[in-house]
Amino acid sequence: MPRHSLPLAAVCATLVLGACGMLTSVPDDSRPKSGVATRQAGAAEDVVLFALGLIETHYRFGGKNPEAGLDCSGMVSYVFSQAAGLRLAGSAADMAKRGRPVEIADMKPGDLVFFNTLDRPRSHVGIYIGDGRFVHAPSSKGEARVRTDSLRQGWFASRFEEARTYFD
Repeated sequence: MPRHSLPLAAVCATLVLGACGMLTSVPDDSRPKSGVATRQAGAAEDVVLFALGLIETHYRFGGKNPEAGLDCSGMVSYVFSQAAGLRLAGSAADMAKRGRPVEIADMKPGDLVFFNTLDRPRSHVGIYIGDGRFVHAPSSKGEARVRTDSLRQGWFASRFEEARTYFD
C-alpha cells in the first residue's frame, strides 16, 4: 500500500464514522410540529423572510398554497410549515386560541397579529415583520394579493386586536 493511502483512508473512515454519530443525534424535523417552538436558529426570522417572498401572490378564499392563491390563515399556515416546521391549522380565530399572548411593545418579527375585519373577533391574521408592519393576504377589492401594511395607521391599524407568538 502506498504511504499516502493510509492517512487518506484514516481520514475518510473518521469522517464517515463521525457523520454516522451525528446523524443519530439529530432530531427528526421532517414533520411539522404543533404548538410553540423555541426561537432557535433564526426560525422567526425565516418565517419573516419566507412571508416577504410571497408578496404579490394572489388572494383566494380558502387558499393554502401560492400556486392556487392564499387567504390570510392559509398564508400563515403555509409560511410556518415551510419556514419553521410548525403546523398551524384552521382559521385566524383558531390560530389565536393557541400561541402565547404578546404585548404590543414586546412584539417581535415572526409573531402573529390579529384583526377584527368582519365584525368578528380575530377574523384576520398576519405576520409581524418589525417596524410596525405586517405581511398578510387581504381580500381587498382590486388589491387581492399578499402585501405589507402598517399597524400604526390605515384601515388595519384601527382593527388591530392582539398579537400572539408561537416562539419562546
